[in-house]
Amino acid sequence: MATHLTYRAHLRACLRLGFPLVMSHVAQLSIRLSDAIMLGWYSVEALAAEVLGGTLFYVLFIIGSGFAWAVMPMVAEAQASGDETRVRRLARMGGWLSVLFACLVLPLMLFAAPIFRLLGQDPLLSDLAGDYTSVVGFVLLPALLVMVLKSYLSALERTQVVMWVTLAALPLNVLINYVLIFGQWGAPELGVRGAAIASLIVTTASFLALAIYAARVLPEHALFQRVWRPDWEAFGAVFRLGWPIGITNLAEVGLFASSTMMMGWLGTVPLAAHGIALQISAITFMVHMGLSNAATVRAGQAYGTRNLTSLRDGAKVILTLSTLFALLTVVLFLAMPEPMISVFMHPEEKDRVSVMAVGVALLAAAALFQLADAIQVMALGLLRGVQDTKAPMIIAGLSYWAVGVPASYWLGFRLGLDGVGVWLGLALGLALAAVFLLWRFWGFSLRRLDETVAP
Repeated sequence: MATHLTYRAHLRACLRLGFPLVMSHVAQLSIRLSDAIMLGWYSVEALAAEVLGGTLFYVLFIIGSGFAWAVMPMVAEAQASGDETRVRRLARMGGWLSVLFACLVLPLMLFAAPIFRLLGQDPLLSDLAGDYTSVVGFVLLPALLVMVLKSYLSALERTQVVMWVTLAALPLNVLINYVLIFGQWGAPELGVRGAAIASLIVTTASFLALAIYAARVLPEHALFQRVWRPDWEAFGAVFRLGWPIGITNLAEVGLFASSTMMMGWLGTVPLAAHGIALQISAITFMVHMGLSNAATVRAGQAYGTRNLTSLRDGAKVILTLSTLFALLTVVLFLAMPEPMISVFMHPEEKDRVSVMAVGVALLAAAALFQLADAIQVMALGLLRGVQDTKAPMIIAGLSYWAVGVPASYWLGFRLGLDGVGVWLGLALGLALAAVFLLWRFWGFSLRRLDETVAP
């Protein structure tokens, strides 16, 4: 018989599972944030190069993460239904797919400078960004494997270790950045290349820590024994669920990547301000991302046991949590933009006033899409939990690319609103996605499950 929890019990379960995931995402983003802050103190040119090169890295990383994200609901469902063998099979093949993807896209990172020039970026900035990506491209492999292990452990509700490993990586990254970016303690002064080397060291260490934990604490899954042996059924299952997630991720991150390219057309100062505003927005978004992961796990467990009452009630609770935090974020962006932006620049930076002026306007625009961004990522998490990924891919593609990108260009360049117009276009695309993804979950997926479970 299915267990029916109270709303308070759902809230406790969501917070217990979601808080470590939120902290993990915030810490992970803080690693990127520390790169941006320290490079911003090094020079605005280095910061702009990291924004450009980091955008390409993140686009490829988020596509490849689709296979890791597919592992989360599938492992949660297998665990809830008592199929331990399938847990191992799914996690292993998620790792296989991630390795294959990283090897496939590595050449794009190694030869990125000509791509940036073709996209209309400044030649000197393109070369500097290419120097960054030639190193950070090798981070893709350990980074994607870290995502697989995080999804596997999160689905088993072992989120504390995920949080602590990510938190430990943050000060390590800051330390190595300090040494390699600025040339401290006898090390060469490598600037943006030093930040890339630090990312490679820290990400590899994170993967090894999670792998050792999984091998020692969960020996019953034998995750790394005979890892070279293919399991084509599980491989196909993860691939079928994962590739739409990757394309959905691409649609959203591509929306923001296209905005970065547009800001680059406006100049180095607008691009640097855009990078700062994106980093600040991304920190608050990580809270919603962590809650979305918790929604995926909880929905996957309810889906595995076909407990539709738990699925509905849990969805209501976690959507409410995310909405409340989004409203607090709006107040923060409108009330305190200058202190947040000033952290990213040296007090004596010659372009400080110009970057600050653009950044304040962009954060005001960002406040408009906080609620929409929260709702769309929560709806995606719930839909992934019930293994509905293809229709959300289409919704995301149309919302972001048929509406969001053209609107950003039209508002920013045709109407002459510059960076603010670009960001208003982002808000429109996210709002459409939020409406249709939420309708997909409540109006279709739950109804379909009702019909499946009904006697």
